Amino acid sequence: MTVNDDVLLVHGGNPLEGEIRVRGAKNLVPKAMVAALLGGEPSRLRNVPDIRDVRVVRGLLQLHGVTVRPGEEPGELVLDPTRVESANVADIDAHAGSSRIPILFCGPLLHRLGHAFIPGLGGCDIGGRPIDFHFDVLRQFGAVIEKRADGQYLEAPQRLRGTKIRLPYPSVGATEQVLLTAVLAEGVTELSNAAVEPEIEDLICVLQKMGAIIAMDTDRTIRITGVDKLGGYNHQALPDRLEAASWASAALATHGNIYVRGAQQRSMMTFLNTYRKVGGAFEIDDEGIRFWHPGGQLKSIALETDVHPGFQTDWQQPLVVALTQATGLSIIHETVYESRLGFTSALNQMGAHIQLYRECLGGSACRFGARNFLHSAVVSGPTKLQGSDLVIPDLRGGFSYLIAALAAEGTSRVHGIDLINRGYENFMEKLVELGAKVELPGKALG
Repeated sequence: MTVNDDVLLVHGGNPLEGEIRVRGAKNLVPKAMVAALLGGEPSRLRNVPDIRDVRVVRGLLQLHGVTVRPGEEPGELVLDPTRVESANVADIDAHAGSSRIPILFCGPLLHRLGHAFIPGLGGCDIGGRPIDFHFDVLRQFGAVIEKRADGQYLEAPQRLRGTKIRLPYPSVGATEQVLLTAVLAEGVTELSNAAVEPEIEDLICVLQKMGAIIAMDTDRTIRITGVDKLGGYNHQALPDRLEAASWASAALATHGNIYVRGAQQRSMMTFLNTYRKVGGAFEIDDEGIRFWHPGGQLKSIALETDVHPGFQTDWQQPLVVALTQATGLSIIHETVYESRLGFTSALNQMGAHIQLYRECLGGSACRFGARNFLHSAVVSGPTKLQGSDLVIPDLRGGFSYLIAALAAEGTSRVHGIDLINRGYENFMEKLVELGAKVELPGKALG
């Protein structure tokens, strides 16, 4: 029988128990790799996960003449940008695939080469992520942008200049774009209403190690004083708090007990508070966090996603699966991505009772409230989930389907699992280590 690597059979009903490790954050590591382009010396990045986004950026860097090789310890990369060069347009397009990260190459390449090319971009279908805003920001720095049939061609006729930018929404991607462009721009850049996620702070730490001058104020304002040149960095990436929370939700939904080595309390405090309110238990030590279902009934909650330090949107989908097992009505108000609740239709197919609403059901109105988006949900529980055929819609929704399949009675066929490789390192091996009964058709895994 031919093995189908993109379909996973999940035999549910078994608690996940054991230990797994999370490494560097998906939302930091590829961006830190891009930052290496800005330096005139090699950089050393540690705690790098083996995920598809890392492989995409590695390929794009190599296309531009950056030498990328393994370091002395596992999960370490050495990036040498001393011979940066232009890349072939077709090669860039082929390597970029569905990733949106190439947009962040613009600033560094404009500084190093004076020009850049960005192909059409993909990514998870969870709502609008306006790429045009990135180009508007680059124009403010002085970039000239020409739209072509195969993508966008950018030029910097002279050195980019610092500018004043106010984000209409504290977008992580837009904040990263400004940081990676402003550090070598002439003069001062003031970015207000910036994203302040832990991954943004860690990227600022990377840039400061390279020689950048960046100040963060308490009012979401970041000031960057441009410098003439940057060196390399030696940095250990902060652990992936989003992956850690996904495994925590899996422990809760399956009545399991999972020790997540590498998980850190500081970046997960908002999640941990909510986890405790639902009825989950956790224990923190210097090496990680243990998450488990302590028995008894889970409690329904009202939950509103928000930018950091609020409840992260990437925590929402995995936790919703656990909330299908909570007693009463849980209310979810998604304020970050307008289409992120679309994944719940498959949970209903499995036996969940989830209704979506266009109104803001949270404590406050949000930017989606009057725009006809189904961005609020009411989850009625507890409900028994039954195995089903599932097609993964996006990264976090995909892992959520895995959790649902593991918590359900019977067998599920989960299609499109390769998408999970974008952000979850060795997730199938980890599932087996935790006692999950999963198999690729024609090849047993556990």
